[in-house]
Amino acid sequence: MSPREILEAPPAADSFTRAISRIGEVEDALGTAIRGKAEVLRLSLVCLIAKGHLLIEDVPGVGKTTLAHALARCVHSSFHRLQFTSDMLPSDVLGVTVYNAHTAEFEFKPGPIFTNFLLGDEINRATPKTQSALLEAMNERQITIDGRSYPLAEPFMVIATQNPAEHHGTYPLPESQLDRFLMRLRMGYPDSASEREILRDASRMPADLHAILTGEEVVEIQNLAPRVRVDDSLVDYMLAIVNKTREHESLTLGVSPRGAQALFRATQSLALLEGRDYAIPDDVKRLVCPVFAHRVVVNHRLAPTQRAHDLTDRILQEILTFVDVPL
Repeated sequence: MSPREILEAPPAADSFTRAISRIGEVEDALGTAIRGKAEVLRLSLVCLIAKGHLLIEDVPGVGKTTLAHALARCVHSSFHRLQFTSDMLPSDVLGVTVYNAHTAEFEFKPGPIFTNFLLGDEINRATPKTQSALLEAMNERQITIDGRSYPLAEPFMVIATQNPAEHHGTYPLPESQLDRFLMRLRMGYPDSASEREILRDASRMPADLHAILTGEEVVEIQNLAPRVRVDDSLVDYMLAIVNKTREHESLTLGVSPRGAQALFRATQSLALLEGRDYAIPDDVKRLVCPVFAHRVVVNHRLAPTQRAHDLTDRILQEILTFVDVPL
């Protein structure tokens, strides 16, 4: 059997069942820390399984940082938190080479990026120079300092939070940076029942969570997801949606090939979480907005009075109605 046939073969029943069970335990634990946000929690786990990075954007106080802490605590691995500010330098993220007078040699002092989970809190408060320090790490899972490359740990995931662009003291992330994030999610306000639970059980924090998965188990599950079967007709469906974003009159920038790859990987991961070893069109529909919304640019001259986020979601939903769903 060729390497490609091995990769495309359906996962063994025992490993598949075990993966679903273990991820289900993580999802249940997350639900005790983040109330009333089942879809956000599931998509966060999809992002992890797809080896992606997650951008959480919303107003302050709705649980963005809490979600990042909770997800990291459910995995027995290293975790670093960075509070981005306007005076932060790239070396504060990556590390720096210093001269050791005792050895008469230069030594590299690793920065906080050398971890399994990196929480970049309020990433859009850092300058573009510091934001760009993450590009190589997020795309190639390594960093280069003074001409030398250093590999990052596995698993490696950046979970960044940011306030909406209209808030004071923010630097909008450039398209090249946004494209490195597999998904952008919005927490939203909780419903009344969930908010009542939050007030009644305010002491329940991510610190109360315990590690459920090891880093090695996460990598095993990540390696299982690419073996979820995706029919050729479903691939054509994804590409048709991607091409529509490039042709739509209300969009000045469509989805890149990296974005199409992100949708493919996320679809496989969602199918795995749903307990299937094959993907279906509903998986794609469910993921189009979280995977594509931050990758397209709206022509605001066509609708200058609408909020960018709401308009982007509406356009993507409109595109879905234009594309024939495979049978």
